[in-house]
Amino acid sequence: MSDAPQRDTAPLLLLASHGSRDPAAQRAVLALVDAVTLALTTISPATPVAAGFIDVQQPDVPQCLAEADPGRSAVIVPLLVSAGYHVKFDLANAVAQAQPRQVGVTAALGPDSRLTGILADRLAQSGLRAEDRVILAAAGSSDADAVADCRTAGEQLAALLGRPVTVAFIAAATPSLMDAVAAVRSSSPDARVVVASYLLAPGTFARWSQDAGADLVSATLLVEGEEPPAALVDVVVDRYLSGVRAL
Repeated sequence: MSDAPQRDTAPLLLLASHGSRDPAAQRAVLALVDAVTLALTTISPATPVAAGFIDVQQPDVPQCLAEADPGRSAVIVPLLVSAGYHVKFDLANAVAQAQPRQVGVTAALGPDSRLTGILADRLAQSGLRAEDRVILAAAGSSDADAVADCRTAGEQLAALLGRPVTVAFIAAATPSLMDAVAAVRSSSPDARVVVASYLLAPGTFARWSQDAGADLVSATLLVEGEEPPAALVDVVVDRYLSGVRAL
C-alpha cells in the first residue's frame, strides 16, 4: 500500500483493549492481535505490534509505552466498538504521560459499515428470520458520543437488513436491553425477539445479554476458537494507517 509506513520508521502499533477476567474473551482478543500482526507483515513488515489493556488485565497502556523503544513513535488503536470515556480520558492520559514521545490515538473501531456487515453475518448464522424483531445490544456508556456511535451502528444495521432495529444498552445508558426486549415483545407478541451483539468479544456483557429475555442472541464480533473476521482485521489495520498519517 502506498500509505504504509516506511520500513525503518514504522510507528509501534499498540492495540488497546478493555481487558477481561473471562479467559474466552482474553483468547478471542489475542487472536485478533495475532491476525492484525499477520496482516501487517504484508504491508508494513517492520511494524512492531503490542497489546495493552485499559482495565482489569496487564500490561496496561502506560506500561506498554514505557517499555517500548523510546525513539519510536506509536499509534494506539482502541479495540472498542465506540468512543467514550476510555478513549477520551484513559488513553488520552496515557498519551500525555508518554511525552515527549510522539503518540497518537485513533478513532474507535465503530461505527463502521464493515462491523455492521459482521453483525448481519452473525445474525444470519444464528438463524434470523424475516419476521423477527431485531435489537442491537451495545455495552453502554455514560458518554453521549459513545451512545450516538451505537445508535449510528443501529441505523447502519437497519439499512443493511431492510428492517427496523432497536438500539439498547446492557449498562450505563437507556433503554436497557431488558426493557427494550420487553417493549418489542409487547408490541409484536407473535414475533421472535432477536438480539445482535454489538460487543467485541465474549465475556460478562455477552452473558448478561443472554439473560435479557430475547428468543435469540447472536455471537459477538469475535468468537473464541474462530479466526477473527477479515473485515474486522481490515478495520484495525485501516485505523493504524490513518493514525500513522496523522502523526
